Amino acid sequence: MLNIENLHATVADKPILRGIDLVVPAGEVHAIMGPNGSGKSTLAYVLGGRPGYEVSEGSAAFDGADMLSLEPHERATAGLFLGFQYPVEIPGVSYLQFLRESLNAQKRARGEAELSGAAFIKLAREQAAVLGMDAEMLKRPVNVGFSGGEKKRAEMVQMGIMAPKLAILDETDSGLDIDALKAVGAGINAIMRSPDKSVLLITHYQRLLDYVRPDRVHVLSRGRIVRSGGPELAHELEREGYAEVAA
Repeated sequence: MLNIENLHATVADKPILRGIDLVVPAGEVHAIMGPNGSGKSTLAYVLGGRPGYEVSEGSAAFDGADMLSLEPHERATAGLFLGFQYPVEIPGVSYLQFLRESLNAQKRARGEAELSGAAFIKLAREQAAVLGMDAEMLKRPVNVGFSGGEKKRAEMVQMGIMAPKLAILDETDSGLDIDALKAVGAGINAIMRSPDKSVLLITHYQRLLDYVRPDRVHVLSRGRIVRSGGPELAHELEREGYAEVAA
């Protein structure tokens, strides 16, 4: 699903990624952990196509295609979803309208039939129920007045509606209380646990991985993946810290 080879990237001419090699097969959830400043969010933004993040060397293939040659909206149309650590607020824009326009824009680009208003509302209510979220909240402006947990639940509803092939989730657990953490973990499992879908889950802490059990865990340090292992590696990081494990 995702194949990264020797990926180097800079931000404002400063090298951040220094040779990332990573394969995430279809049907698997991989977690990336690491200390602050190691390049985790940079990796997510590079794969998402955020301006200002420049690839200087290497490649990244998504579903067999060169994703680095695609514009951000083309990556989304191909089935990529990027979840943000801090979802943005968009005053004056209804979340429902935002989601419907986003979904139908992708359907038009793929030559698929657009959803009617009634069909979309039904879909939105179903996905909100998966996350234990009151669908009435989606009538409000995008993320305006939402708590941290509500923003993350709404973003998971968005992921369910868009139905991506690959979800890259950048510190989705940031700012979540225990109940929200459980709900988000259950949502990721319900939406993305499938033989034809994959998840790259970026996190500082092991706690989310109690609810979304990864197939592989990778440690990112100083712009490189320095260790990989099974779910037990996350527990080792929790006990020993990054300094010991990444040494």
